[in-house]
Amino acid sequence: MADITRRLGWRHLRSAPTAHIRHHRGGKLVHDGTGLSFWYRSLSAALSEVPVNDRELEMAFHARTADFQDVTVQATVTYRISDPAAAAGRLDFSVDPDTGLWRGAPLEQLATLLTETAQQHALDVLARTALSAALVDGVNAVRERITAGLGREPRLPATGIELVAVRVVAIRPEAEVERALRTPAREEIQQEADRATYERRAVAVERERAIAENELASRIELARREEQLVEQRGTNARREAEENAAADEVRATAEAARKVRLAEAEASSARTVGEAKAAAQTAWLRAHAEVDAATLTALNAGRLADNLPRIDSLTISPDVLTGLLERLGHGAPGARDGR
Repeated sequence: MADITRRLGWRHLRSAPTAHIRHHRGGKLVHDGTGLSFWYRSLSAALSEVPVNDRELEMAFHARTADFQDVTVQATVTYRISDPAAAAGRLDFSVDPDTGLWRGAPLEQLATLLTETAQQHALDVLARTALSAALVDGVNAVRERITAGLGREPRLPATGIELVAVRVVAIRPEAEVERALRTPAREEIQQEADRATYERRAVAVERERAIAENELASRIELARREEQLVEQRGTNARREAEENAAADEVRATAEAARKVRLAEAEASSARTVGEAKAAAQTAWLRAHAEVDAATLTALNAGRLADNLPRIDSLTISPDVLTGLLERLGHGAPGARDGR
């Protein structure tokens, strides 16, 4: 919508870059173009504003397929007014010179024209298509048919309308039919899900069985190794006992031999000592047998003196001295011979 301001009986119009303005004064075209800005008097001005930007028209209509099933078609048509002069000449795009509002509803007329034309072509293609085919390939078929039909419509170029694009969003059956159509697919999906669940369970059971078998095999192997370990320990113990016994026997034999040798050495030493003592005793007796009694007495007295404790002083009485001298006198050789 154009922006119009008032100044002392004059009006100033300022349009958008996407709006084409046609200004007639006195039946003559004064201004013609987009994005215009000019002064005018409202009593002598005839204004038209034609939008030249791309516009989207959403439409939804019902159709019936070849097997008499109702469907709903949702589509969007994008168009633009490429010839503003032709559009302004065929449709009422005039605006109030004081407010800038359209006097009529030109865009609604365009929407009706495009919707009815598109609907006509969509109904034509769906009427020859079964519901299952329409739901599978109907979107492309309907879009191509609407695009071709609008392109061949003579009223559109005559009105200055250029088709930009056609999009068919969806083709939907009635709710009950849609639920009926979904049921086999849902059952198949559910069956596939159940099959996948069973397969996962089977795989899980197989894995658990494999794990249990591995654990059992590990336990059997561990028991076997423990048995080998016990046998090896027994063998080692027997071998150690045998070695200890052999070592003890060797030590006992060596000790017995040592004791025998020691006893033989002691016996030999004792014999040698005894023989020496006997020889010494024999020699001593032989030597004493050849010595007289007085000498033996003196020797014995000397030995006795050696074994007596130390005597610091000795007192000899006259009686003892007299008897001793007598004995010595009787024991002299001359006395024994009578000399």
